[in-house]
Amino acid sequence: MAKILMVKPSCTNHYYLTTAAILSPPKAALSLSKSMAACSSFCPQRPLQFRRKPISSLPIKTQFSVQVKAFSSQESSAPPKDEIPARVGFLGLGIMGSPMAQNLIKAGCDVTVWNRTKSKCDTLISLGAKYKSSPEEVAASCDVTFAMLADPKSAVDVACGKHGAASGMSPGKGYVDVSTVDGETSKLISAHIKSTGALFLEAPVSGSKKPAEDGQLIFLTAGDKSLYETSAPLLDIMGKSRFYLGDVGNGAAMKLVVNMIMGSMMASFSEGLLLSEKVGLDPKVLVEVISQGAISAPMYSVKGPSMVQSLYPTAFPLKHQQKDLRLALGLAESVSQPTPIAAAANELYKVAKAHGLSDDDFSAVIEALKVKLQERP
Repeated sequence: MAKILMVKPSCTNHYYLTTAAILSPPKAALSLSKSMAACSSFCPQRPLQFRRKPISSLPIKTQFSVQVKAFSSQESSAPPKDEIPARVGFLGLGIMGSPMAQNLIKAGCDVTVWNRTKSKCDTLISLGAKYKSSPEEVAASCDVTFAMLADPKSAVDVACGKHGAASGMSPGKGYVDVSTVDGETSKLISAHIKSTGALFLEAPVSGSKKPAEDGQLIFLTAGDKSLYETSAPLLDIMGKSRFYLGDVGNGAAMKLVVNMIMGSMMASFSEGLLLSEKVGLDPKVLVEVISQGAISAPMYSVKGPSMVQSLYPTAFPLKHQQKDLRLALGLAESVSQPTPIAAAANELYKVAKAHGLSDDDFSAVIEALKVKLQERP
């Protein structure tokens, strides 16, 4: 499979290059050579190689696509203005929603915001955002409305409750739910939104606070393909890549699988740090050893040093990790898939929550493994 460089628009006149997967080698080579010639000062040319055989012999569904940013500052011609939604709504301004909305504002988008606690809107208003007093009013005044809520209940309430976003939707509008919920919740919200004649896209994100701030999130989308295409420029402002996965529910399922793996990895990493210390090794050295080996992962390098010091600055709250593990276990149960490792990890996060660590970073799960929890202020 080849990749071509494509223009990534913002809401103003700034453009970025992206790469998109295509299936035609001759066209790929031609497009890539032209694009690379135009940006040779940024992207050194490398020979193309095409895989003759599929990675897997299993049947592969072709309903998904992916687009990824390339690192280049080169500008190109602007797409038609009507391809970028003129008015953008954003509901939910917590640890993730606030930086995501800020990136839209900084890119020049006309953004209208709402949050249950109005004070969380103040920073965005100072940056130029408009404010409405309900999700309904935001949806009614915007072309595309994003929602980033903490859990399934909040997501349903904001979309479908009294003065919810669905009440302000109508044909020609779109609702993009970037919250992490289960598939059934996503389908419920989709049904309410689509009953108004509007379009729905689920787009949970992979990434925490820092990637949200840096516009480096990964969007796992599913639902109305036309809304995916319309909102693509906005997703590209907030993220580094986006996947289209087909029907509603697939995005939610992908996110839960990813976070199930992440939660289990962190639990195992915590065990390793404590075991290394118990047998007389320096856990700081363990972090360094892991960072140079086959099991290296950015999460270990970023979280490890602070975990050794028993510091857990919140990037992804522990309570949300435990919620995602619970939802992932429910997903596994629905298809009779055994997940004993994730189940064990979930119990560990529950212990950590019981010791008052819900709002700490999910790396604080290591505290649940200590013989005696340190007294917390």
